[in-house]
Amino acid sequence: MKKIIVSTVLMVASSTLYAQDMDESFMHEHHHSHSEAPIGVMGGHTHSDGDVMFTYRYMTMHMDGNRDGKKRISQAEVLANYMVTPTSMDMSMHMFGAMYAPTNKLTLMAMLPYVKNSMKHVTRTGRKFTTNAEGIGDVKVSGLYKLLNHDVHQVHLNMGISLPTGSIDEHDDTPAANDAKLPYPMQLGSGTYDLMPGITYLGNSSSYSWGAQALATIRLGENNNDYTLGNKVELTSWLERKWSSSFSTSLRVKAQRWGDIDGADPDLNPMMISTADPELRAGSRADILVGFNYNAHKGAFKGNRLTFEIAKPVYQKLDGPQLETDLILTAGWQYSF
Repeated sequence: MKKIIVSTVLMVASSTLYAQDMDESFMHEHHHSHSEAPIGVMGGHTHSDGDVMFTYRYMTMHMDGNRDGKKRISQAEVLANYMVTPTSMDMSMHMFGAMYAPTNKLTLMAMLPYVKNSMKHVTRTGRKFTTNAEGIGDVKVSGLYKLLNHDVHQVHLNMGISLPTGSIDEHDDTPAANDAKLPYPMQLGSGTYDLMPGITYLGNSSSYSWGAQALATIRLGENNNDYTLGNKVELTSWLERKWSSSFSTSLRVKAQRWGDIDGADPDLNPMMISTADPELRAGSRADILVGFNYNAHKGAFKGNRLTFEIAKPVYQKLDGPQLETDLILTAGWQYSF
């Protein structure tokens, strides 16, 4: 991972040596159009009047080991206070999206996720077991409104809402009970309507594009299981190097912070396992992300974009014990016309 990040940084740093060799028509084309943000940035670009885009994203995240604050802690330390501890978790998501621009200023967006969660555990007696949950997550609909549209700079507002379509009543068998209610991280949705306001800036030149985004998730009310997930704030910024009319690489940084759960699900026992404790869900994390993008501008595949992004956390502070994130991979396909 470190070699990948270092190599990408060196490519970006040395890119000016190649700028004079680029085709003049390619330079003109990209000076007057804004490139799309890395695939992991949601609502990172807008479209012109009448444009349509379909998107498929696959994201997988691996979590391994527990952390309290900035410090990793052992299974034995967690089991000193709980009967069971999670040891790792894998989350994968298929995200289907569509964008349509009814005007030059407004782009509409909708995203439908299908989520699969799997968490491994060990008990004080040494028994190991795994719980699973999968299904539709929370559908998100948004409007992206351009505030500024210039050859070099663009700014748009992100105005979104998350709908409570994901289940908050997932069950599975455990050593303690058959068909037991699963803790908060294993549920597929928030159970509440959530506002997602934000703002995105995009910059563009002949050889580079860059951008920054601030997004928030604000939970509205309490769900049917008597709790509300914590609010969340995300900040990200990126630099993309255009190596040709079709291929580019990106380097991105992302920071996020989220709060504890307000209230509690009466079916969960916070004395049994830390993931059932609503007061141990807050945290903050910073990631470095490297991306690769290929855009087809002509031929049978014109309008298609293939993209990939890998994220490695470089800072984590968790209100634990709580599973830490080790690696996140996102791959995507987009088709616009």
